Amino acid sequence: MAPHHTPPAPIVVAPVEASVVNSAVYRDGCRIETPSNLADALRSLPDASSMAWIGMYRPDAEQLLAAAEQFGLHELAVEDAIVAHQRPKLERYGETLFVVLRAARYLDETERVDFGELHVFVGPTFVLTVRHSESPDLSAVRARMENDPDLLRLGPEAVLYAILDAVVDGYAPVVAGLQNDIDEIETEVFSGDPKVSRRIYELTREVIEFQRATRPLLDMLSGLSAGFEKYKTDEELQRYLRDVTDHATTVVERADGFRQLLGNILTVNATLVSQTQNEEMSALTQASYAQNEEIKKVSAWAAILFAPTLIGTVYGMNFDSMPELHWAGGYPMALMMMVLTCFGLYTVFKRRGWL
Repeated sequence: MAPHHTPPAPIVVAPVEASVVNSAVYRDGCRIETPSNLADALRSLPDASSMAWIGMYRPDAEQLLAAAEQFGLHELAVEDAIVAHQRPKLERYGETLFVVLRAARYLDETERVDFGELHVFVGPTFVLTVRHSESPDLSAVRARMENDPDLLRLGPEAVLYAILDAVVDGYAPVVAGLQNDIDEIETEVFSGDPKVSRRIYELTREVIEFQRATRPLLDMLSGLSAGFEKYKTDEELQRYLRDVTDHATTVVERADGFRQLLGNILTVNATLVSQTQNEEMSALTQASYAQNEEIKKVSAWAAILFAPTLIGTVYGMNFDSMPELHWAGGYPMALMMMVLTCFGLYTVFKRRGWL
């Protein structure tokens, strides 16, 4: 009888809609439809003035490739979105903008900065956002835009600028949290906390990572500004972008200041640690010196007391042939030898500073 082989279980690929957290079609700044899939979203666009805004959360490679096929995204941009862990950047593929943003949020419970990643595809009639983390909260951005139809009717660029604004505004609590941590570290440094060096190092790493997330924003925003005339960007959006640029510049300057300040704090801490070690070594040296002085005194008195003991031991031996035993001046002579020996040793030790 032929053995029975169980066929392998088929690989189930989740549909692209499983990663879609929000999908809407807008016209003149108002939501006109909430399509159930990407194909319906594109078919629902009544004309070139309408826009589809699709939000995806942690899609796998197959889901993202399916979305890319629907929107006609460039394969290099899709590859970056699949791999993730990209540096913030702005790239243009034909009529589509590909934007990578690093969002950040400060966690009060652990006093740590949590970094997220967001990819945004912006086309003439669509915006596709791909989130790989909890932050930023794009539902708040969507609600804000839907409550401002005048801004939303400006199209996909308005959505991009609103996302940029949300990411940059999200840096403000991080800046405040880092400032508070630095203030605490300064207090710990001058209070002599031995664990502060490790905390300075960890906070410096967070500030460096924060710089990597924020500094590229200035070049990205500058690139968008350079295209105002070429792409006929609305004046309202130009003002909007300049405001975002101002906030981003402030954040970058604060991050640079934090890194320099932490470097100074680390230097001060090293100086204080070295000073403390020197003081401890000085105290140990003084204690050793005092101990040596006491040992000298003990040794000197031991030598002084040992001399008469030695003389007494010699004359305390019971030998009949010792000439001093029957001499009348033997006893006074022994005592005199003891006194003279002790006095001589005392004089020597006193001159050398041992007593």
